[in-house]
Amino acid sequence: MKPKIKVAILDLYDGIANEGMRGFQDILKRYRDKHDLNLSYSIFDVRRRCEMPGTDFDIYISSGGPGDPLITEGTEWEKKYFMLMDKLEDYNLSNHADKKHALFVCHSFQLMCRHYKLGDINMRRSPSFGVLPVNQTAAGIGEPVFEGLANPFYAVDSRSWQVINPDENRFKELGMQLVAIEKERPHIDLPRAMMAIRYNDYFFATQFHPEADAGGMKALLLKDEKKDEVINEHGEVKYREMLAHLDDPDKITHTQHTLIPNFLDQAMLSLHGPLPKLLS
Repeated sequence: MKPKIKVAILDLYDGIANEGMRGFQDILKRYRDKHDLNLSYSIFDVRRRCEMPGTDFDIYISSGGPGDPLITEGTEWEKKYFMLMDKLEDYNLSNHADKKHALFVCHSFQLMCRHYKLGDINMRRSPSFGVLPVNQTAAGIGEPVFEGLANPFYAVDSRSWQVINPDENRFKELGMQLVAIEKERPHIDLPRAMMAIRYNDYFFATQFHPEADAGGMKALLLKDEKKDEVINEHGEVKYREMLAHLDDPDKITHTQHTLIPNFLDQAMLSLHGPLPKLLS
């Protein structure tokens, strides 16, 4: 009998059309088929319907989403969200052999950074959108989730908000590691955003979108409305550069096929030991 693996996908998109939820599901299906696993997933509409999973799942993936990550403080869904995360942390600190692994993406990254008080959260001077380089920090060089990725590696970045100015004392106090930061911009005198954090042995977060796939992004960029929006914001040269990056198999496609599968590998090894297909 193959062990059952249950994944909870926390949908924070608040009913807004997006590519992210499809991306997560595609990765999970591909991973399940590749390793011949008895893996299933359930989706919870966290913000719109206040749906929240229990602690009976093995793996949790919390999505990106629209809007200001500051103004939802105190809402019912957010109270339940952080209550769940606290329960998962308590579970992982207990003597249970199987641990609960969680991945937080973009809006979820920002919420958790606020929860832990890791830095400043503010609106960017202009939205960040496109295929952009992400730089690993010294702490990120040995990060298992980054195994097989270049430094810098490329990822889809799509956000109007950011987490900046990491509180080093707070990171040390909580034993957390900043493992990736925004690309260098020597001509712009602005702080570089935090892009990935190892919260603990079982919680990992990115402010970019590792679930994004080249095909979905290209279809979005080719729509007249999005094309005009990007060109107006970033210029036609930047727009053409984005399309070229999407056609490069070593950029978005490689990241999508590497980062979340690495996260799942870590979770599977923790849950069930070294499955043969993971070692092949």
